[in-house]
Amino acid sequence: MQRDLAYGTGKLQFVLPDGVNPILIKPNSIPGLPDPKAETEKVLKHPEGTPPLLDMLLAKKPRTVVVVVNDITRPTPYDVLFPPLLDIFAKAGIKDDQVTLIIATGIHDPHTREQNLEVYGPEIVNRFKIINHDGLDESNLVNLGKFESGYEFIVNRMVVEADFVITLGVVMPHYFAGYSGGRKSILPGMVSKATVQSNHARMVELMDNLPPIDQNPVSNEMIEAAKLVGVDFILNVVTNDAKEVVCVVAGEVHKAWRKAVDVSASMYEVPFRHQVDVCVTCACGRPRDINVYQAQKALDHGDRITRPGGTIIVAAECPEKFGETVFEEWIRRRWAPAKVMQEIKANFVLGGHKAYGFAKVANEKEVLWISSLDADETSLIWAKKVPTVQEAVDMALAKHGRNATWVYMPDGSLSLPVQKA
Repeated sequence: MQRDLAYGTGKLQFVLPDGVNPILIKPNSIPGLPDPKAETEKVLKHPEGTPPLLDMLLAKKPRTVVVVVNDITRPTPYDVLFPPLLDIFAKAGIKDDQVTLIIATGIHDPHTREQNLEVYGPEIVNRFKIINHDGLDESNLVNLGKFESGYEFIVNRMVVEADFVITLGVVMPHYFAGYSGGRKSILPGMVSKATVQSNHARMVELMDNLPPIDQNPVSNEMIEAAKLVGVDFILNVVTNDAKEVVCVVAGEVHKAWRKAVDVSASMYEVPFRHQVDVCVTCACGRPRDINVYQAQKALDHGDRITRPGGTIIVAAECPEKFGETVFEEWIRRRWAPAKVMQEIKANFVLGGHKAYGFAKVANEKEVLWISSLDADETSLIWAKKVPTVQEAVDMALAKHGRNATWVYMPDGSLSLPVQKA
């Protein structure tokens, strides 16, 4: 039987021989909403934990409005979110020149104008001022003191000084924060690199045993950050594996986001009982396989369901190579996986945490990687380059035999395998 894996904007095929019947790990997909724009209009009028957005704007009469938006690595249906939101701005008397869109880049690369056009569309780009957050630009950062953890909270000055702050996002599984969206628009999206680093340093304690979302210290500090900044309103969606909107939430930063988390978890958390010998997966195509840095999520999910000594096959195009300079510096040291893990645990550095994610898997398992990287580049992430998925499948068959157990996970960056007793 032929099976497919998303790869860039296309697909790759492979066939398993008769008698090899893989477990299918796939989201419990919820049908897309018949009219997601109408649903967006509805939740803006009936939000969670706040008055309707129009009432809030009319009461506050903001002179400056900041809308925090995702970058290209976080696929978000802006064609669904922007029209109802802008309609409310018009009703509230807010002019285009009062609104600034800030891209929550975190430590990702800034957008080019071409990427803005691709992500937000020409109408938005031509109507509004759009700027990239820069976590290294001290002139546009302000220190708001310390979190309960004792770490300093340094954040984008424009967000702090805006009269009204709205964040847009999508709520999906995240390999150590639990779920994206909501509070993540601020931390890591709009803070200094140092603040991201102190928050993310705890990931090495969480990756092997991720706690429930409400007990996750990384996530809880993100919630604290959003509340300290004074996010007035969020507008978030949950999308299915076909990128259709299945849920829209709006309102108070934690309450609305938490509602979306429950919907996302019901769809993307997929139970399994036993780890397998071989996992075949992918990073879901563009933009989730735009670079190695982003594609790591698929590897992490494959790691969850593959036994020590097993093989993980990952298809991820990675046309933009590695995706982050510090991450690339770490992997180019060509240290053994165990040494990378030891060093990051002892001296955490942002960017190095992705090297940790790859090293953690390679320390116990074989990784076969299908991408646009050459063999030497692939070896930097402790993986073996294989030209096709079929060749990787054949290699795994030869290594583990016809009686091996297999998983086919076609939505690797989205499906979150959760082991059940």
